[in-house]
Parts: sequence; structure tokens; C-alpha cells
Amino acid sequence: MNKASDVTNKRILITGGASGIGADSGLLLASRGAKVVLADLNEQAGNELAEKGQADGFEIYFYKVDVTDKASIQALFAYAMETLGGLDVVVNNAGIDHNPAPMHELSDDDFDRNIAVNLKGVWHCMRAAIACMAGKGPGHVINVASVAGLRSSPSISAYSASKHGVMGLTKSAAVEYAKIGLRFNAVCPSFIDTPMVRNTMAKIDERAQKAIVGASPMRRLGQVGEVSAGIAWLASDESSFMNGHAFTLDGGMLA
Repeated sequence: MNKASDVTNKRILITGGASGIGADSGLLLASRGAKVVLADLNEQAGNELAEKGQADGFEIYFYKVDVTDKASIQALFAYAMETLGGLDVVVNNAGIDHNPAPMHELSDDDFDRNIAVNLKGVWHCMRAAIACMAGKGPGHVINVASVAGLRSSPSISAYSASKHGVMGLTKSAAVEYAKIGLRFNAVCPSFIDTPMVRNTMAKIDERAQKAIVGASPMRRLGQVGEVSAGIAWLASDESSFMNGHAFTLDGGMLA
């Protein structure tokens, strides 16, 4: 196996692991020899995914977590440390969106929920990861952000604000903890063909749907496997000098 895809025996925790990018990344990494804990609020889907992976001979487990609950996150990391014998990589992928709307029409609940899950949830997981990995050799935290965290994003302002925050956390931690061997990077996809994006597109008219697809010079949505392949590369030792970076997978949208 070439180095870029070699994650053999790496111990990896993935939040938001029951569907979409998290699920595909978990199965891909486990298929390449990693030991994986998937975490998600969706217990049924998470258990089914882990069982499928185990049936294929992978070392993959599931743990239910609510990333808005600090105690739940602490229990998750304790489980991962005990089950895997430590952590080498943490992928903070759990996230939500909101119905597209002008900023002045968004409810406080929409804004608060996006910040609670997408930003504060990542913050809690980053701190737990630091506590688990500091002083135990190289460690890598990969935060799944978005191109919405790198540019203006009309109609999804709360989501965009949360993802800009994730980028701030990523860059700050990358500088703070580099000296002790911990790295922090963010993956910034554009519109990817996931259940969350399909749900959003179902709530907008055909013209807006075409605008989303046409936003990429490649004139298509990204595929989940294209993002999980990037995450797998980041999880490998091939990315060892990358730190504080926004790893953008957008088909050229920001070019």
C-alpha cells in the first residue's frame, strides 16, 4: 500500500459518523487498516454502519454522542481511548445546516443551534482531543468546515458564521499546539451530494438548485468519496507538514 493511503493501525475517532462524509470516511479508513470509532446522535444508523464494517472484517465501533453536551463528549473520548488504546486522529465532522433565508428572517433558534453544533461542538471536541493526545506522540485533529467558512454565503448566514468560527479555532490551535506535536487542519468542501445537502435542495426552487450546481466550474455536486479520500490522505503520514490549512474541495468554486 502506498504511503498516501496507509493508515494501518491508526486510531481514529469521527463525529457525525453515521451518514454522509463521516460514514464514508469511517468505512474507507477502516478498510485501509485504521481502527475507527464512529460517533453520532443517530444510534440506529451508527450501529448498523459499524456492524456492516465489522462484517467486512474492519475494526470499527459506534458510540452515541451529542456534541452539544460536554459530558457526552467526555464520555465519547473516554470510550475511544479505552476501545482503541489511544487516539492518533480526530475528525470533527458533526454538523447541521438551516433552511436558506435572508439574515433578518432567521430565527434565534436557527442561529443558536448552528453555533451550538457546528462551532461549540467542535470546540468541545478539540479540547477533549488535546487532553487525550498531548504528550503521547504526534496527533492530528481534522475539522470539517466548509467553503461557507471562507467566503460570503448569502441565505445561510448562521451556518456560514459557525464555519468561519471553525476556521478560527483550527488556525489558532494549529499555532498554539504545533510545538507539542499536535496538528490542526480543516477540510472545506463546497456542495457535496450528502443527505444534508439533498435536504436543503429539496426546500428551494429549481432555479436555486441549478445555481448551487452551477456554482462550481465543474458544474456538478461533489461526491462523498471525493471528500473522504481527502480526509484519508490527511489522516496518513503523508500530510505531516500540513498545519493550520484550509484543505478546499470545491471543484474550483473559489479559484
